[in-house]
Amino acid sequence: MQLGLPALSAHLQKGLRSLYTVHGDEALLQLEAADAIRQTARAQGFTERSSFTVQGVHFDWAEVLNTGQSMGLFGDKQIIDIRIPTGKPGKEGSAALQKIAELAKDNDAVLTLISLPRLDKATQSSAWFAALDNFGMTIKIDPVERGALPPWIAKRLDAQGQRVQAGAEGQQALQFFADRVEGNLLAAFQEVQKLALLYPAGELSLTQIESAVMNVARYDVFKLSDAVLAGKAERTQRMLDGLQAEGEAAVLVHWALAEDIRAMKRVADSLSAGRPLAMALREQRVWGAKEKQFERIMPNVQMNTINKLLQAAHHVDGVVKGLKHPDWPSEPWQALHRLAQMVVRVAA
Repeated sequence: MQLGLPALSAHLQKGLRSLYTVHGDEALLQLEAADAIRQTARAQGFTERSSFTVQGVHFDWAEVLNTGQSMGLFGDKQIIDIRIPTGKPGKEGSAALQKIAELAKDNDAVLTLISLPRLDKATQSSAWFAALDNFGMTIKIDPVERGALPPWIAKRLDAQGQRVQAGAEGQQALQFFADRVEGNLLAAFQEVQKLALLYPAGELSLTQIESAVMNVARYDVFKLSDAVLAGKAERTQRMLDGLQAEGEAAVLVHWALAEDIRAMKRVADSLSAGRPLAMALREQRVWGAKEKQFERIMPNVQMNTINKLLQAAHHVDGVVKGLKHPDWPSEPWQALHRLAQMVVRVAA
């Protein structure tokens, strides 16, 4: 049974299930969810704990099954913590997890907690994951996207008795904070905690936040695509600077930008052939958040504009591979900045 992370606290107050599966790539939130389950279990008499980390093809699943079926010392209730860092339990593990799921429904003395990374659609459709979902509670940990980061920070500050100033200056402080920690939620949490050590409870000024919060942001090329297609010029520039500082390959950044431009061209060609926008996006495999961005962009962009972007992407492809072009900077990252801002202006 699926359970949203915001609903976990209320669920645990009502009572525990015997099986929980937590999956996602947001390490901080996954750890907090698992800790909340374990703390509730300990308060209800689960005093023993066995922990297993699944590594390699020779992992002993029989030991896990035997632990779950044996009584704890003096008959105490026990927690079985299973971590599968790869998200791939293998053939033996798949069978073992299905067995664990079936046993969980009749065993109130054992609480099994399974931690997994973000799972693709195929894995979530597997027999072993379906069994975990059918017999237990499944909690998907979604990332905190950039737009949701300022209120997330405000909520964390509130939990430790602090808050930003009301009005525009407070919102500016939250935006500054979010810019400094984007893509690094664990570090964001640590920066929030640091403010509690530096300043007393109450209102925090923009100056205090600017002087205290370190730049610990982490970026990837897929988030860069989101910023570019959203028409966010300053954020795009900041992310490109961050990717360069982190040593990201210029050719990979170019690929991400060029792929979005090529997708625009394919969708535009479908529209020219008379297909409705929704059908064109589906046929060209433009899904999720990018689908909404294309729905906004494509009705307003001309084919000659897209062709100019394609030509620009072709020139920058040469630049990042060491070929000079008279109309473009010879330094790859300068050329990438220029290409990205061209797309930003079309998407804005």
